Amino acid sequence: QEGRHAVVEKVMGVQEYIPNSISFDQETSIQLITGPNMSGKSTYMRQLALTVIMAQMGSFVAADHVDLPLFDAIFTRIGAADDLISGQSTFMVEMMEANQAIKRASDNSLILFDELGRGTATYDGMALAQAIIEYIHDRVGAKT
Repeated sequence: QEGRHAVVEKVMGVQEYIPNSISFDQETSIQLITGPNMSGKSTYMRQLALTVIMAQMGSFVAADHVDLPLFDAIFTRIGAADDLISGQSTFMVEMMEANQAIKRASDNSLILFDELGRGTATYDGMALAQAIIEYIHDRVGAKT
C-alpha cells in the first residue's frame, strides 16, 4: 500500500510524488496496466519489481504496508532493444525473452511484461499480447 519508487522520488526533488498501491489476491492472476504515453506505466512496473525483490530479500521497502506472496522467480520484459551483434530484431529479442519467461515460470512466479508486442505491427502486437496473456492465465498460472 502506498508504494514508492525511491529513485524516482529522489530525482523529483521538491515536486510532489504520488505513491501507488497494488493488490495481489488469490483470485486474480493477470493485471493489465493501461494509460496514455508518458503516464508512468513502465515506472510503476519497475517500482513493483523493485518492491518485490527488496521484500523477498528482507530489505527495507518504500511503502506504508507490504503483504506479498513469495515468488519462486521473477521475470521481466521492460524496455525494447535489438541485438545488433547477433542480428536479432527488437521483435525477435522480445519474443525470445517472453518465451523464456513462459517456459520457466510456475504458478508461484511473477511475470512483468511492458508493451508486449511493440516490436511488430500494432494489430499483430495486440493479438500476440492477448494470446500470450491467455496462455499464461490458462497454462502457467503465474501472477502477471
